[in-house]
Amino acid sequence: MKTPDLPNDEEQRLEDLKSLNILDTAFEEKFDRLTRMAKRMFDIPIAMVSLIDENRQWFKSCIGLDIHETSRDVSFCGHTILGDDIFLINDATKDERFSDNPLVTGEPNIVFYAGCPLKLPSGSKIGTLCIIDTKPRDFTTEDLETLRDLAVMVENEMTALHYATMDDLTKISNRRGFSMLSEKTLAYVGRHNIETCVAYFDLDNFKEINDQFGHKEGDIVLCDFSNLMLEHIRESDIFGRLGGDEFVVLFTSATLEDIENVIDGFETKVYDYNQKSNKAYDIEFSYGIVQYNPAVHEDLDELLKLSDEKMYKNKEKKKIFKSLDF
Repeated sequence: MKTPDLPNDEEQRLEDLKSLNILDTAFEEKFDRLTRMAKRMFDIPIAMVSLIDENRQWFKSCIGLDIHETSRDVSFCGHTILGDDIFLINDATKDERFSDNPLVTGEPNIVFYAGCPLKLPSGSKIGTLCIIDTKPRDFTTEDLETLRDLAVMVENEMTALHYATMDDLTKISNRRGFSMLSEKTLAYVGRHNIETCVAYFDLDNFKEINDQFGHKEGDIVLCDFSNLMLEHIRESDIFGRLGGDEFVVLFTSATLEDIENVIDGFETKVYDYNQKSNKAYDIEFSYGIVQYNPAVHEDLDELLKLSDEKMYKNKEKKKIFKSLDF
């Protein structure tokens, strides 16, 4: 049996998949409708929308099987996402890559497989639309086109999820995406007493940059700030753009002192960027930090409100110091 290799963009692919917040959610009619169509159009017993997680393939929709996931190392779909087009196995019992695969020798006794990779706008292939039979089959050119067309319909639904949680400009989580990820994280850290902080950021003089240099330059500032932050924080930290020039980071397994040190380092990073960019303006920001206490703070909205208030106070202090030439 051949275990599927990892895609070259595996780290980014997993990040894009998880940003959809779709893993381990309930079946949905918009996906079930498409797998029913595939089952009917190809007169096939099994049709699935399969998402390839780190160590498993998980089925967002599955017609003809009672299971919800299998190990990634035995998955046919793990092979499918390595290519750009349909992965076709007419008879797995005669294919040396799959003949001894437990999904072939045992339930669901896969013999025929055809899977089309599902791509997000970023290019990440997060899973497949696939059809399976327990007997060998031929697959015509027309069949290939039909499966591709159905896969595009699944991709459109996935893309809608992607854009519902991602900020179009900066390509980080938007308010909805940040909230969905953070609420789950807060529930976990609250149960396990893990120190967690919320840091609220607001760019200084952003309106003046827009007014003087134009909104296109303002968009560049927002993207540059986002990229600098992504380079500086850990992959486990949750970063989002709340709107306008407001950003927020949820830091887990970190004390208030830890985060102050992180932001001190980030200020140095931004200062170095300003020196090297040699632009007619500097990127500057103000921030406020609140340490999460589940016994005190009701929810994420309260943490955002309190950290925003601290940020605003710090911004006002900076204005006073600058007016005094400090």
